[in-house]
Amino acid sequence: MIDINVNALVKSFEIGSNVLDGLSFTINDGERVGILGHNGCGKTTLFRIIVGDLSHDEGSVSIAPGKRIGLISQIPVYPEDWTTEDVLRDAHRRLYAISRRLDELTLQMESDQSPALLREYDRLSDDFRRLGGYNMEIDRNRVANGLQIPPAMRGQLFSSLSGGEKTRVNLARLILEDTDILLLDEPTNHLDLRATEWLEDYLLHFKGTVLAISHDRYFLDRVVQRCIEISDGKAEFYSGNYSFYVEERQRRFGEKLKKYEKDQAKIEQLTRAAEQMHLWAFMGNDKLHKRAFSMEKRIEKLQQSEKPVEQKKLSVKFRQREFNGDEVLVAEGLSKAFGEKRLFSDLSLTVTGGERIALIGDNGAGKTTLVKLIMNQETPDAGYLYLGPSVRSAYLPQIVSFTVDGRSALDTMLYDCRCQPQEARDRLAAFGFRGEDVFTPVGALSGGERSRLRLCMLMGSDVNFLILDEPTNHLDIASREWMEDALSDYEQTLLFVSHDRYFIEKFATRIWALDGGEVTDFRGGYRDYAAWRERQAVYQQAARPVQKKKEEKKPHAPNRDRLIARTEREIAKLEEKLAEQERLAEEHATDYQKLMEIEAEKARLNEALLEQYEKWEELNA
Repeated sequence: MIDINVNALVKSFEIGSNVLDGLSFTINDGERVGILGHNGCGKTTLFRIIVGDLSHDEGSVSIAPGKRIGLISQIPVYPEDWTTEDVLRDAHRRLYAISRRLDELTLQMESDQSPALLREYDRLSDDFRRLGGYNMEIDRNRVANGLQIPPAMRGQLFSSLSGGEKTRVNLARLILEDTDILLLDEPTNHLDLRATEWLEDYLLHFKGTVLAISHDRYFLDRVVQRCIEISDGKAEFYSGNYSFYVEERQRRFGEKLKKYEKDQAKIEQLTRAAEQMHLWAFMGNDKLHKRAFSMEKRIEKLQQSEKPVEQKKLSVKFRQREFNGDEVLVAEGLSKAFGEKRLFSDLSLTVTGGERIALIGDNGAGKTTLVKLIMNQETPDAGYLYLGPSVRSAYLPQIVSFTVDGRSALDTMLYDCRCQPQEARDRLAAFGFRGEDVFTPVGALSGGERSRLRLCMLMGSDVNFLILDEPTNHLDIASREWMEDALSDYEQTLLFVSHDRYFIEKFATRIWALDGGEVTDFRGGYRDYAAWRERQAVYQQAARPVQKKKEEKKPHAPNRDRLIARTEREIAKLEEKLAEQERLAEEHATDYQKLMEIEAEKARLNEALLEQYEKWEELNA
């Protein structure tokens, strides 16, 4: 069954320039589809047209009858006195209306036992049960906890929340409404890792249809089954997740380039042949003119094909200062609090040369504060920080600012980096600031452009300890890839705060997970860390106290020893099978169906492993 049908859609905001130019696609019931394309290609415009918030010029959009549709990027206007809890309760407004009517019917039935009233009461009671009326409170708490909407926020006025908090609350409301079709426009922008993983898990089990615009490539890999790229106002289709899209797009580009080169060779061949025939025709054979004209028509058709252009990659490198010494950073007994809120205490950490460390954790855990302590922008309450004598650090903050917002990008480079005009232009060009772009005031640049300019300025100095705070935040996929290109050849010490798991997996060789005032120091990349965390959850569950029946007899010691040995062998086998499933998951990273089968098998194995741990615990008690 088709849930969404978009046919020959055209939309323009300027005369002669169509954002959407004949866009057509269909979305089937239960599909999860990623909508891709560069900023300004019309992704959000498409969503607004689908929900009826924006009119289109030509074409049609149809939604399956009876299907309810919700758009995450839209935040409805609520009464000024509504709290966050009122907004969440609004998702169950239909159930509350049924509850009120049931109360009215109960009062009426005290004096009126007519069949009509009884039938209405039975019907509404069944609707209330079927629609989850008895679980409303449980569902609200489950979703609010998953998206990290604490009780204090639930009591606040909705109008007093930040933009990111409002987005989280609106996402929770739409989930609670049990919408049939979800349109997600950058749903992970204001979520930390824990909330993003909760949302992914929810979407993987969601039985409705999902369309997602996202710059979070890890999210797209986990959630979507296929991708639609909007390019030049039209749709390009890819039957897999983001990783499949990247490989397939590159393959198609290679094919187009080969075809273009083949066409150019054919044009050259036909041009020479046509010229030769015209020459022979002048020597007395007029029929050759017709053949030459026919060739020239073929040449015209071949010349209409444009050369495929691949997005330019950065061709820049950091000027790296060689590190001499053993330790880049040493922190001992580090503590920091703001008023009653203690972020961390007694932290001891050591960083050596060449390490790449990702600092992760929930929003508000203290990640940025720890970075500011390292950069000497904050003072610790206790303990000390020490940077090696040959360390030269550079810092890219989460919110980039410049000395004078009215200065152009070029003047900012000249004043702050003290370089020559030609060098400044060359460096700016390498970072995508070309032509008139260099005269744009830095105050008018977008967040992504500001980060790009600041990184351009940092790359001109000798650096051997680079610190980045959310470097990919609010950047589109192309800008994230530019950032990654710039960092790919950097071989010195790197410390970065990030929620971008794709970025973390690409660069991190060590994870610092800040949670509850403590740092879990894990040696490895993000996938290894996530797998280790899953195993820890299984071990912790297995280690919980096991209640034993009083009348249960313990086996004799020799039998118990054999049972323990057998259980340990079973545990080893199950752990080997889990490791094999992890390997298969990496091997089939672009095969959504296979990944779902692997996840189901992992869940079964983890359950069996937990049973064996409980058995082992009981035998050793």
